[in-house]
Order: sequence, then C-alpha cells, then structure tokens
Amino acid sequence: MSNTVAVASHPEPDNNYWTAGYGLKSWLLTTDHKRIAILYLIMISVFFVIGGLFAVLIRLELLTPAGDLVSSDTYNKLFTLHGLVMIFFFLIPSIPAVMGNFLIPIMIGARDLAFPRINLLSWYVFAIGGMTTFAVVLFGGVDTGWTFYTPYSSTYSKTAVGLTAIGVFITGFSSILTGLNFVVTIHKMRAPGLTWFRLPLFVWAHYATSLIMLIGTPVVAITILLVFLERVFGVGIFDPALGGDPVLFQHLFWFYSHPAVYIMILPSMGVISEVVACFSRKRIFGYGFVAFSSLAIAVLGFLIWGHHMFTSGQSILAGMVFSILTMLVAIPSAVKVFNWTATMYKGSISFETPMIYVFGFLGLFTVGGLTGLFLGALGLDVHVHDTYFVVAHFHYIMVGGAIMGYLAALHFWWPKITGKLYSEAWAKLSAIIIFIGFNLTFFPQFLVGYLGMPRRYHVYPDEFQIFHILSTAGASILAIGYAFPAFYLIWSLFRGEAAPANPWNAKGLEWTVPSPPPKHNFDTIPVVKEEAYDYSRLEEEVV
Repeated sequence: MSNTVAVASHPEPDNNYWTAGYGLKSWLLTTDHKRIAILYLIMISVFFVIGGLFAVLIRLELLTPAGDLVSSDTYNKLFTLHGLVMIFFFLIPSIPAVMGNFLIPIMIGARDLAFPRINLLSWYVFAIGGMTTFAVVLFGGVDTGWTFYTPYSSTYSKTAVGLTAIGVFITGFSSILTGLNFVVTIHKMRAPGLTWFRLPLFVWAHYATSLIMLIGTPVVAITILLVFLERVFGVGIFDPALGGDPVLFQHLFWFYSHPAVYIMILPSMGVISEVVACFSRKRIFGYGFVAFSSLAIAVLGFLIWGHHMFTSGQSILAGMVFSILTMLVAIPSAVKVFNWTATMYKGSISFETPMIYVFGFLGLFTVGGLTGLFLGALGLDVHVHDTYFVVAHFHYIMVGGAIMGYLAALHFWWPKITGKLYSEAWAKLSAIIIFIGFNLTFFPQFLVGYLGMPRRYHVYPDEFQIFHILSTAGASILAIGYAFPAFYLIWSLFRGEAAPANPWNAKGLEWTVPSPPPKHNFDTIPVVKEEAYDYSRLEEEVV
C-alpha cells in the first residue's frame, strides 16, 4: 500500500460523499470539505466564464486601431471588471479553495478540515463578496482598473467604486478563513507517522500560501476600506487635495498584491510537484529544497513590492534595494524548475494529460519568470512600465502558470473527485490548443509593449495593429481550448467509465481511498510508514 499500513476498512464504494445526502439543502448546509470544494468549483467556473467574456470584448475592441466597438469609458470598465473577476474570484481561490479544500484532509489522513463550519462560512462569504462585486454591472460598472489607484478611485471616479470596494473587502475574509483552516489542519491533524518531511509538496505549497493569505489579506482589506472612507466621508488619506498621499496607497496595495501573485502561483507549483513525481515514477529531486523554497517565496514575496513603484518617485537607493530583492526571489522559483527537471531526468515519463499541462506550465512559467527579471531591473522597467510588456509578463505567470497548474490538477484528480474517467484524446487535444492559443495571444504583446504601446489604451497607432490581430486570433483559439474541458469533463460525469481508486498508480493517501471518496474519508486513521513519493517499489493499491 502507498504511504500507509492501516486503512482497515472502507464503506461500500457507492457510499460516497456525492450520495451521502440528497437535495439542495444537503449541499448548501454541508460541512463536508469535499462538497464545499465542489461548491467552490461551480462558482469559480461561473466567474471564469464571466471574466473570459470581458476578455473577448477587450480583444474585439483592440482588433482595429480606431476604437470603434465600444467607447473609451466602456473599455475602461471592461478591463477593470476582467481584472477584478479573474484575480479575486478565479485565480486566488482556484486551486486552494477547490483542490486544497478537497485534497488536504485526505492527503494528511484526516476526516475533514479543522473547522468544518468555518470552511462552509468561507464559501458563503466568497459568494456574497462575488455577487456584491458583480452587482456593480447593474450600477454602471467601475473604471479604476483592478489596482484602484488613488486619488482617482477615492475621489474623482464617477463609477460604482464604493460597491466594488465593499465586494472585494468581503471576499478577503474568505481567503483569511481558508488560510486559517489550512494552517491549523496541517499542524494538528496529520496522521501518525506523517512527519513534516513526509508531507506531499502540494501540502507544503498550500501551507506557504496560507501564511501569505493570513498576513497579506488584512492589509489589502484595510487599504480598500480606507479608499471607501475617503470616497464616502472625505477623510484625507490618499488625496493630496485633502492632505493625503497617493503613493501611500501604492505601498499598501502592492505590499499585499505582489505576495498575492504567489497566492495564485504557489498552489500550482504544489500541483506540478505531485504530477511530475507520478508520471516520472521518481521521488522529487531535492524534496527538502523544493519544500523550503515554497516558504522562501512566501517570505521574500513580502519584501519586493517596491518594484511596482520604480516610476512613482521613490529614491534610486530604494529602487536598487527592491531590484536586488526581486532578483533574489527568482532563486527559489528557479530551484523548483530545476528540481522538477532533474526529477524527470532518466525518469519513466508517461505523457498523460496532466503531464502535458506540466510541460506547458514549465515553458510558459519560465518565460514569465525571466521577463519578470526584466521588470525587476530598474533601468529596463522604466522603459516598459505600464506597457503591454507588463500585460504579457503577468499573463505568462498567471494564465500560463497558474491556470496551467489548475488544469493539470483538475485532470489529475478528476477521477478521484468524481469517480469517472474523461476522454484522454479530447483532453490532450485541448491542452495542445490552449498552449498554442496562449502563445499566439500573449507573445505579440511583449513585442508591442517593447515598441512602446501603453496598456489600457483602446485607440492606438496603425503600426501596432498586426500585433493586436495576432493577439485576438490567439484569444479565439484559446477560448476554444478552454471550452473543450467544460464539455468533456461534464460528459464524463454522465457517460464516463467508472474510475478505479488509483488510475495513475500514484503514491499518496488520497489514492488509497475509493473514487469518489467516502464521506468521512477514512474508517480508520492511516499510519504512514513511507517517505513521500516512494516510487522505488511499486505495489498494488489495497482499497
């Protein structure tokens, strides 16, 4: 058996968390971490579609230089809502709230998270925050950009900034509650024998992510609350006309928002570790280095916010310090990439769909990370600041990295979550289409940005049109690639073959329980006697 010597008995295979209760009430009042993960999955999928529709309108607008599809005001609202929805309501909660919620208790041999009711509360808080934020569409939208830069957002914008601020403020509490639950669960509920250095790297990544959630999210919540107070009550905090300092807002906002990048990417890195080990049939090379690199990223992520502010008037000395720290944070990220590559070296690699997404992640994240060093270099950043170069870099990290990792996770654990197998042929085709469409969409933006086109402009010189035509064509291909999983995964729920407990012959406690798992995961708490990813001696799973 994998990682365990005591899974004495399981309930009957049909007595699983899907069938443990029927009716809408049994789902909306559930405290089962697996059902809450499904509720999150449904909600973030809806937000992903909404955010994607905003992106489609943006790309159609930029197809021609004249800005003849929507007005400048409408365009400002489109890219603001696209950013808000994708960042706060898809990227940040995607892997932690769905995969983390579902898998962490099972991976550590627990029957649930430490605080099941708080877990359910976090979903309701997320839902209320999301609906509040999206309600701004009914009130004319919001045009500040997702960064809410003051004093425009706090004083001069005539759009629904206050309602948006309330929605994002509420949503922040969902992240805090989830992070608190994960930290306590990982500390207190590990199975006997599951020491810190036997933990799956997926759990290590979520532990580091949870620390960022707990430390950083209150900062952005307070910052947004201050914007609301200045806007509604005229308190002089950020507006110079009221005695405030707009650069203070940038410091507070980016102190959270750069670590927030790692909230989005660290869980994906945890996924990549699991998939690489499984489909290379090897223990992760330098397990300890990969584990501690997650914590290093979490710590260093709080020290580099100033590289967003090289053009804000801060001193050259401060800029140099932030530039050097930015280079340092690249080291633990590089450790992960090199260690994954070393793990695959001479491994018995199997090219299943999750592994194809891993290769996509490695290529796109590497490009995103290297161009991040461009932006961390003081002189070069001044040239490309607020151009499409930044847009391309951000999407290579977030879409090429975070979403590739999310799709790898969804395909890797889909048989465990649903008890059904999807079509490998359709899944592989989808992964390839997404990779091609993504690069065609965003690589031209590096070029047009370096040539000097600012981001957030809906009218541009004619010579830039070819780059936007390529981007819009790529976005069309990317949309098709993203649509495929929605169809074949839903199809698998009704027509897919029943999944075995361990379809990938993988290691880990989650693969020792039936597919889908029973309501309480384990009848008998397992005892762990193996190292993580011990593929040196494969044995048949006993379920």
